[in-house]
Amino acid sequence: MIEFRNVSKSFWTGTRRKIILNNVSFRVELGLSLGILASNGTGKTTLINMIAGLEKPDEGQITRACNISFPLGFMGGVVPKHTGQENARYIAKLYGMDPNFGEAFCRWLCGLEEYFDQPLGTYSSGMRARFTFSLMLAMDFDVYLIDEGMPTSTDVEFNRKAGEILAERLQSTTTIVVSHQAEVLEQYAQKAAVLTDGSLYFFDSLDDAKVLYDYHTQST
Repeated sequence: MIEFRNVSKSFWTGTRRKIILNNVSFRVELGLSLGILASNGTGKTTLINMIAGLEKPDEGQITRACNISFPLGFMGGVVPKHTGQENARYIAKLYGMDPNFGEAFCRWLCGLEEYFDQPLGTYSSGMRARFTFSLMLAMDFDVYLIDEGMPTSTDVEFNRKAGEILAERLQSTTTIVVSHQAEVLEQYAQKAAVLTDGSLYFFDSLDDAKVLYDYHTQST
């Protein structure tokens, strides 16, 4: 279970204070995946980082009574000067997993071949995305956090393997995905919400959420 109680978050942009959340309360129960529609610049990445515990609220309380993944694409835990192998083993240890399994799983899934033994700082953005996604799927979490869907990759084999593993995980775990595209949420979400103007509005269906989202995006 994840619960936000009267949570507020804002930051200074240099010219004004941008409100991400304004006294927001909600609860996500395990077993029910949630998709959050949010246009670019509204703070969707800040929100998912708060769920993960990577950012603190200005006010309010966040309860995390489950094992939550780092957000897909988050690179804060890896060290660019270290190789993929070294990073995989380090992160595996950090999350209490067998480093040998973590390394082997990541090496197999991301399919980077000899680049797996090269420093992450030499990776392209696509290679880094494949690595972090593989690392996330190597570990068993109650809740998986995804920002803008699966990494964009032209590697057909990676897309197939990663898609199959993620689909299997979704049958027994909870996913929270944020995106500015409703099509991304259709792959994951059972319920939907819209983040706009510091508020989070919840809906029983993605179609209902899209009505509000389209209204706000078309009027701005």
